[in-house]
Amino acid sequence: MWNEILHRSWLRLEQNYHFNDSQNVLNVLKQAYAESQRAYHTLQHISECLSHFEQVQDLLEDACAVELALWFHDAVYNPKASDNEECSAKLFQDLLKDDLSAALLAKISQWIIATKQHLPSSDQDLNLLLDIDLAILGATSKRFMEYQQQIQCEYHWVDSEIYQHKRKQVLTHFFLQQPLYQTTFFQDHFELQAKQNLTLALPENLK
Repeated sequence: MWNEILHRSWLRLEQNYHFNDSQNVLNVLKQAYAESQRAYHTLQHISECLSHFEQVQDLLEDACAVELALWFHDAVYNPKASDNEECSAKLFQDLLKDDLSAALLAKISQWIIATKQHLPSSDQDLNLLLDIDLAILGATSKRFMEYQQQIQCEYHWVDSEIYQHKRKQVLTHFFLQQPLYQTTFFQDHFELQAKQNLTLALPENLK
């Protein structure tokens, strides 16, 4: 299933952008997302994002740019670093600087960096991209619990009590956001399930 979605997506991007060395770019991305420090930020996450992208692509002004940003938004991921999004944007620019216009490189780079804080934007394409990235919060309860375990695995080097405290802060932030998602589509289809998942993950917050 993942491979089908990834293949279909990359074919769309190839046909739209006519990359000079498409196979090399794809290989770099596949190798990056297979790195050993990853448990959640893998091709599983990218394929899930792309599946959601296909649900909303008709709502996007520049669908291919959003799709390309999704491929690159976690291309660099070191759980101990604080500049992953900036490094992912730089990798994107380095790999595709000869294939895309300066304006498109700048826009997609800004979108990649925006996945760091997930702030609301006046750019509806960016809002949809950010909602896609957070769609995991509104996944089935089973997938959400798997996601929780995957994130904890990526931070296995952090003391358990410290991890639980920090993770609680992150999930509480998401729980208190009203609304959690910025776009009507995700509010209608993911908001309720996301809040239910977060409620179960943070029961003490609701007492």
